[in-house]
Amino acid sequence: MAIQQLEPESNVASEAPSYAFGDAEFQILDDTPINPVDSYELPAPVEGFAKPGEIDADILEMVSKLTLKEKIGQMTQIEIGKLMDKDGFLDLKQVEYWVDEWKVGSFLDSPGNHGGKYQVYSPERFTEVVDSIQKVALEHGPKIPMIYGLDSVHGANYVNGAVLFPQPTSTAATFNPKHAYESSRIAAKDTRAVGIPWIFCPCLDLNVEKIWARNYENFGEDPYLTSEMAVASVKGLQGNYKKDRNRVAACMKHWIAYGKPNSGKDRGSAWIPDNFLLEYFVPPFQAATDAGVASAMESFSDINGQPVPTSEFYVETLLREHVGFKGLIVTDWGDIWRLYQDHQTAKGEYDATWQTIKNTSLDMSMVPDNGNFSEALLHLVETGRIDESKIDAAAARVLQLKKDVGLFEQPYADKSLHTTVGSKQDVALAIDAARESVTLLVNKDNALPLKKEQKVVVVGPAGNSISFQNGGWSLRWQGSLGNEEYYGGRGITIVDGIEQVTGTRPEYVRGPDIDGKWTQEDRDQVVAAVKDAEKVIVALGENTYAEFGGNIDDLTTSEGQLELVRLIKKSSNADIITVLVQVRPRLLKDIPELSSAILNAYLPGSWGGLAIAEIIFGEVNPSGRLPFTYPKHGSQSSVTYWQGVYNYFNINGGEESYYSPEFPFGYGFGYSEITYSDIELSSNTLELDGSSIEVSVKVKNDGSYPAKEPVLLYTTQSIRPGYAPDAYRLRAFEKVDLAVGEEKTVKFELSRKDIEYYQRDLKKHADEGVNFTITINAYQKDARKARFVTGGAYEFTR
Repeated sequence: MAIQQLEPESNVASEAPSYAFGDAEFQILDDTPINPVDSYELPAPVEGFAKPGEIDADILEMVSKLTLKEKIGQMTQIEIGKLMDKDGFLDLKQVEYWVDEWKVGSFLDSPGNHGGKYQVYSPERFTEVVDSIQKVALEHGPKIPMIYGLDSVHGANYVNGAVLFPQPTSTAATFNPKHAYESSRIAAKDTRAVGIPWIFCPCLDLNVEKIWARNYENFGEDPYLTSEMAVASVKGLQGNYKKDRNRVAACMKHWIAYGKPNSGKDRGSAWIPDNFLLEYFVPPFQAATDAGVASAMESFSDINGQPVPTSEFYVETLLREHVGFKGLIVTDWGDIWRLYQDHQTAKGEYDATWQTIKNTSLDMSMVPDNGNFSEALLHLVETGRIDESKIDAAAARVLQLKKDVGLFEQPYADKSLHTTVGSKQDVALAIDAARESVTLLVNKDNALPLKKEQKVVVVGPAGNSISFQNGGWSLRWQGSLGNEEYYGGRGITIVDGIEQVTGTRPEYVRGPDIDGKWTQEDRDQVVAAVKDAEKVIVALGENTYAEFGGNIDDLTTSEGQLELVRLIKKSSNADIITVLVQVRPRLLKDIPELSSAILNAYLPGSWGGLAIAEIIFGEVNPSGRLPFTYPKHGSQSSVTYWQGVYNYFNINGGEESYYSPEFPFGYGFGYSEITYSDIELSSNTLELDGSSIEVSVKVKNDGSYPAKEPVLLYTTQSIRPGYAPDAYRLRAFEKVDLAVGEEKTVKFELSRKDIEYYQRDLKKHADEGVNFTITINAYQKDARKARFVTGGAYEFTR
């Protein structure tokens, strides 16, 4: 069929009446009081964890009674900005237009991002918007409840007053999945409080390209760590989402390999061999699917030249068949449009829609701002180019999700949840997560912890900012960009935290701004402040950003912030305690040499300043570990710890000659001396018939601080016939609590699944008669090793 035959004479759909929103300066702060209860008790969670499956009979019957246009409407998602008037208020006539004319079944995003009157919406005002749209949906068009979707990345980050937890990479640094579960559970509750039952999370891309702007939304560079956090997140968000109305439907994203752009820029092309894709990038999505995730969002990417949205291989063969995903698939923002505007793989909107629906089982298009998808799909079905059965299947999955989250029972918000939003109970969980995430990377001569009576000065743009502790996807899409008033004082900065811990508010001088710009007056203030200080805490970071708003060309820390550390060293004899308030690992240059201690605080959320202060002054023993490789040079931006053995061992046996980052994956330590026994194995042979071997090690706290110790187990295959083995692969981890002087035995199981790998035939293989090394805590001074061999005989014999 010739492509030109797909386009009718007019390829422009009729548009809804449009308004110019004007400059965003008209937006104001929501003045609704935020007065949450201190604590609350929700109904007991419904037992079990639900997952998508077959379509119910009543949903199939409902689909059979809908017109073609109504079914296509269920596949259509429109952004909230199309429903706002020129003054930033919800325009019910606009809602009626989209529901009556296009039968739209889904809406998304925060009004604060799209011309709404308020920068951030309180639970009450957000509920009013969502419930008003829902009322129109129930009274107009097909009279089917609409489903609203929202990005709640680290808590309900678009709901004013909701507790903002550490960002996902920070959560990964805890090496404790309970924090992924709890932050997701609270995000679900607070998002559901405003009538929204669908969250576009968790993000399961790997942080393999360190300059990429979206690293902080994900769980690090390791497939196993990400998989464990994925399962915890899905269970926290969903629980038994088909029965529990405090939970939401989760959406794993972005399928797939979105986090490895060749250019390092957001939405860039990726080149990844299929066996690598299966080995490293698919496992987190497989884990989330096995945990019952209800929906999936495909990525902006093209992989090996093929855009994901229109790819039969990536969507049907890989996601539906290989992974076994049965839930709803939604595009990302405008992805069908991008097929002809960006990827240039389609002639226009009609062709792009035709390719996508013909090749895949896509269920919903995040259009997001016109009727062209609906018009195109209607034309394609009516002219016989798309079989209506594909529309029936997609509409059924959409309606099934609506039924599963309870919209047919109770389509409106549960306003009784409003008073729980922002409670002290939730704040305590966020602070606990931050405490376990902060990672101690350098501590020369036991510079930390500090003594409370010492004269401390805090310097640096991130030292007194809730905004920079949160990053993007915080109140607004790009974050608050340093606008502290958006938070209404709900949070604890590093300066605030030190005051709480010591009883004395430290002197604070900003120095350069967050982008590294400063004046001579700023420099003079820094010199005067640090001259007589005993200790200087330097808080460095990045401005807030999301997606392509965070694209950069150089991973180096801004010159102004590097100059700040050098100026302090030149102007004072004080120990410099550098605190990195960032996830993207900006190159540190000479900061490690100039600093007595370095803490990576990542993006610890609104309340993270208290956790940082507690660690600096020894009230909390740091227990975070790096969930990614921290590069030392720009050339290491895409280096991961698991890349081939040749990256670690040269031909003369020199260890780690190529993998030489600033700090390796899994690195970090605390204030206590933790000792490890030798590793014990239940057998020195791992049979490949389904048997397993037990790995055990004794871990003892010989220090003077209670400790939370992450125990990380890696394997390394000595010989992999025809394929380069991983240098190390994380296979298991456990975080153990150790009182002073306490010893515990940590046990792991290893079986065939832990040593299998994908070959070019895209099948898993396990090699017989091959030696493996088990390493507990690779790269740490307390690393322990043991060896085993797989059963059977190695094929080659001399």
